[in-house]
Formats: sequence, structure tokens, C-alpha cells
Amino acid sequence: FFWKPLLYKRPHRRGERQEAATGSLLVLCESRQAREQEGRMATEVERRVCVTGGSGFIGSWLVSFLLDQGYTVHATVKNLQDERETEHLLALRDAASHLRLFQIDLLDYDSLLAAIRGTEGVFHLASPCIVDRVDDPEGELIEPAVKGTINTLRAAKESGVRRVVVTSSISAIIPSPSWPADVIKNEECWTDVDYCKQNEIWYPASKTLAEKAAWEFAKESGLDVVVINPGTVMGPMKSPTLNASMAMLVRLLQGCSEEYQNFYMGSVHVKDVAAALIILYESTSASGRHLCVESIAHWSDFAAKVAEIYPEYNVPRFAADTQPGLLRAMDPSKKLMDLDFDFIPLERVIEDSVQSLKHLGYIN
Repeated sequence: FFWKPLLYKRPHRRGERQEAATGSLLVLCESRQAREQEGRMATEVERRVCVTGGSGFIGSWLVSFLLDQGYTVHATVKNLQDERETEHLLALRDAASHLRLFQIDLLDYDSLLAAIRGTEGVFHLASPCIVDRVDDPEGELIEPAVKGTINTLRAAKESGVRRVVVTSSISAIIPSPSWPADVIKNEECWTDVDYCKQNEIWYPASKTLAEKAAWEFAKESGLDVVVINPGTVMGPMKSPTLNASMAMLVRLLQGCSEEYQNFYMGSVHVKDVAAALIILYESTSASGRHLCVESIAHWSDFAAKVAEIYPEYNVPRFAADTQPGLLRAMDPSKKLMDLDFDFIPLERVIEDSVQSLKHLGYIN
């Protein structure tokens, strides 16, 4: 686990499976017996969970995986009358018998309590994701992220939930300019909120404040909370709505030459994030924060990899020095790997993303 200046593809450890097509799903199935022997979080009687943000990019895959594994799922949406939020969920296998949809407002505690009541576990994903400039950062990002997290945890505590898995972000780990230059950034590192406010980088500020609020609530209440910190999530889309990460890839494929200063890609397949969430819920040994990225690379290196795989697109070239000091880490998700988790490689992340964008008509 060390910095490496070039785009690095982590080799599989001895004994790990190589099938990128199935990736984490195989690992999730194959490691089930081992996890059951060490003690699973959910028993056959305790198979009802709530997923906030269930209609989103990650949430819809998580709901799908949970249904496939026999869970009954309470999935929350913003508007039950909006088919863009509900249609793809209702079409999932076993949705008719094992899926209930709830309309919630993150700032409305009672709506969250209604969705969580009767469940044994909660996956909290719902949070605003706006990476562009916002006019009202407090109202658009920070308040719904922080208060929505606290409302979810309060409802979970009141409902007697065993464990809550909170989806934070790598944006709650970086940017952290005061972190010692010779110390590797890992789960011990936190985003500098003051730096974010001074530079009007509001999304990382909102995720950091929300996660810190979650840990404070867990400490005071005794609620079992585990956190996942995904990087830039890409892959096939179940939801018809284009999320921020995939929109960035669309712009790149269309030839946008915008250079993201001090930005690098912590790429991860959406299926891996969904699978990792279930592992963190079920594994009794999981605790604390868990960085979830397959690879970390300069924006310029990521763009070069996209251009290499898809030369037919007018992907711009970026000089490596547009990202000074930002290097790539080997084995960035060691805590998840220690739970027998393996990642779909970056090449497959890009391929699945582009094929999905083609299928949905976002690119030619």
C-alpha cells in the first residue's frame, strides 16, 4: 500500500478469481460460507432492510442484489408518482413480493421512521449530489446531507435496527491539503472542511460533515454504524437518470477538454459498491470506515485509459503535469480486501459504463 506515479492495475492476490465479468458478485457468493462461519449479521428471521435513496444509481443495484439474496426491502424515493424513480425498481425480480416503496423527505423525520420501522438493518444512501456550483450550499447540500443522516440514524435507533451502513464518499477523505505529504491517505484521513468552504467546494464539505455527524450519533447512542467511502462510481445504469459521475464520463467522450485542477479519479464499479455494502452489513468483523475504490489515478491518466479503449471517440489528451503531486495508490481498499473482497478492474468499469451510456442513448 504505497504511492505509485503511474496508472497501476493491482494484480490479483494468490487464490483470487480472475473473472472480471462477474467480479464482486462471484466473490460475494463464494465468501458467503466463510462469513456465515464467523457469524452473520442477518439471520433467516431478520431479512428485512431499508435502503434510503433506493432509486438512485447505487441504490437501485443494491436493491436488486438484496432482492436476489432473499431480503425484503423497504426502498425510499423522493416521489412515488415519478416513474423515473419507481419503474426500474418495480421491474426487478421479486419486487412484487419483496419490495415496498416509501416516499420520504430527508428533512422529515416521520417519513423516514415510517420507511425504517419493522426493518433489521438500514443502508443509508440518500443524500444530495451536486458537484457543480450551487447558489445555496447550506440549503441545497449541507442541511439535507447532515440532517438527513441524523434523521435516518434516529429513526433506526427508535426502530431497534441492528446496524446501519452509511454511504459516505472518498470526498470525506480528500481534499486534505494539511495531511502530511509523506503519509499515505487512508481511512484515517479526513477532508478539510475549512479548506472546502474557502474554495467553495461544497459537496466534499457536505459529505464530511454528514459522516462526522453519523459517527458522533453512533458514539452517543450506541447504534452500530459502519461506513463505506466509495470513489467515483461508474458502470451500467438501472436508473434512467444520469448521475454526476457518469455525466462526467459523457462530457469526456464528447471531447470536453475541461481540466479538473487537483482532481483524480478513485474509480469503482457500481456493482462492487453494492456488493461491498452488503458485505459490510453482514460481516460482524466490519467496523469503521472503508475506502471503496478499484484504482486511483490522475484525471489525465483516466482520460488516457478511456482513449486507449475507445479510440473512435474524440477523447482529449491532458498533460500529466496538470495534476501536480497527485499520485496513484496501490491496494487503496485494503480494509475491504481483508474481508475477501475483490474488485472489477478499471478497464471493465470503463467498458460497462460506455456500453450502458450507448444503450440509454446518452452517447452515439
